Amino acid sequence: MTARSEVALSFSPRRVAAMMLRYWYLLRSSWPRLVELVYWPTVQMITWGFIQYYVMQKAGFFARAGGTLIGAVLLWDILFRGQLGFSISFLEEMWSRNIGNLMMSPLRPFEFILALMAMSVVRLLIGVVPVTLLAFAFFDFNLYSLGFALVAFFFNLMLTSWAVGIFVSGLVLRNGLGAENFAWTIMFFFMPLTCVYYPVTTLPAWLQPFSWLLPPTYVFEGMRAIMIDHTFHPDLMLDALALNAVFFAAGAFGFLKLLQSARRNGSLMQTGE
Repeated sequence: MTARSEVALSFSPRRVAAMMLRYWYLLRSSWPRLVELVYWPTVQMITWGFIQYYVMQKAGFFARAGGTLIGAVLLWDILFRGQLGFSISFLEEMWSRNIGNLMMSPLRPFEFILALMAMSVVRLLIGVVPVTLLAFAFFDFNLYSLGFALVAFFFNLMLTSWAVGIFVSGLVLRNGLGAENFAWTIMFFFMPLTCVYYPVTTLPAWLQPFSWLLPPTYVFEGMRAIMIDHTFHPDLMLDALALNAVFFAAGAFGFLKLLQSARRNGSLMQTGE
């Protein structure tokens, strides 16, 4: 292996930490950014919480499955905000027209991706943790009572959000800011198929196999099994993990190929619409 190849494959935790520090300073210096992280999850949780409270008064099944909707809302926020947190940090570089500078620096693509993944967790915790406390205060719903299951849910949802965020970032990198709407909307394409608020059996029979190809489906089914039947199914989490490995590898591969295409076509320095 040549010296140049060794440099190209080298990994520097300091470069990853430097990128994280950059995004942290950017985040903490803007109170509107911090408020936005908490605002939408709070609105969603309170709205769906009161809807469930009303339905519980009218239907015996929901009295037995109390908390299902609130749990689904909170887990959906982990999935959606995880992907959005990744994509927003990436878009900050596009908006500031700094992406070309980063790609010409010693920063490696996988170091860039690791920094974005870490910041997505930071942004997610800032936004979701206060909402889980509000869910307990308003509706006596304790998400943390799920215990180990919550760790499995969180890990699988984050892997999916990173896989999607990596691929979307590649699309924006290759096609410019004209493709940034995918960062805001792509998760809503998966929402009906991942069965966030209803069981997979609700879908038409021909659509159910497609639903089972998506890792979050296993998470939401597992959440309902705990909330309704008080049973944790580790096999669902293992299936989700296996699918996530495929999704993550595909997302990373797509990002690298789109980055190569952007470099080849000279679009790194042309980040407009």
